[in-house]
Order: sequence, then C-alpha cells, then structure tokens
Amino acid sequence: MTVRGAELLRDELKKLKSEDRPAVIKAIAEARAHGDLKENAEYHAAKEQQGFIEWRIKDIEGKLSNTQVIDVTTIDAKGRVVFGSTVQLLDEQTGKEIVYKIVGEDEADIKIGLISFSSPIARALIGKNEGDEFSFSAPGGEKHYEVIEVRYE
Repeated sequence: MTVRGAELLRDELKKLKSEDRPAVIKAIAEARAHGDLKENAEYHAAKEQQGFIEWRIKDIEGKLSNTQVIDVTTIDAKGRVVFGSTVQLLDEQTGKEIVYKIVGEDEADIKIGLISFSSPIARALIGKNEGDEFSFSAPGGEKHYEVIEVRYE
C-alpha cells in the first residue's frame, strides 16, 4: 500500500471510531426509547448500520496491521516502473497520453488515474523503463503503449 493509501485508511478509521460509531449508538438508544423493537424500523436500520461500521473498523484495522506501506520516494528504482510509481504513457493506437499511478487494491480509482498493481496494464508495466514499448490484453482487445516518463512522487 502507498503512504497516501495508508493515510486515507487511518483517516477513515478515525472517523468511524470518533464520529460514526457514537452516532449510531445514539440512534440505537433513541430508537429503543420509542418502544416495541420488533416493529421499529429505525432500530433495525441503526443496528444494521452499526454492524457495517464494526465490520469496516475490523476490516481497516486488519489491513493496516497486515500491509506493508511503501514510500516510493525513498526507493531508488533507477527509472524502472515499480509499485507506487507514476507513469506517463503514449497510447500507440490513438496517440493520446495517459498518466497512471500504480497503487494497492484499496486505493485504485481509474477515474483519477490510480490503477491497481494487479490490473492487466500494471502487471505489463512493472519493470519497464522510459522508452520501452509494451502490449497487453485488455477486455477491449490488445493495447499497445510506450512508456514516456516514470516518476516517483
């Protein structure tokens, strides 16, 4: 996981514990005060929300305790594409330039250029250098790219 990804998870965990958990506990208490719990939709919704919050807290804590955080700015990769690097590519079929950052599964968001290290394009990119050309099979067919620039930011 990248440093940014770990920070985002820590921030989410802090919010879940300090804001969301107390709010749902309060909602459960208020719903209980309304009487019969069997037919109390507010109570059941709050309990369901509480279950989700507790599951997410355990999930994040597990990920943070079992994940290696990699700070790409401290790695001397000698211009190679590695986990955490930002890569500028030229799509040889369209002539368009694309920028991707290779990140962990939880951080991936293609809309903002964050691709999972396990994605087909990232697997094809790892180990490449500036100037290298490569191809990979995508759901839309074979893709051909050239690595224009590799950055460690």
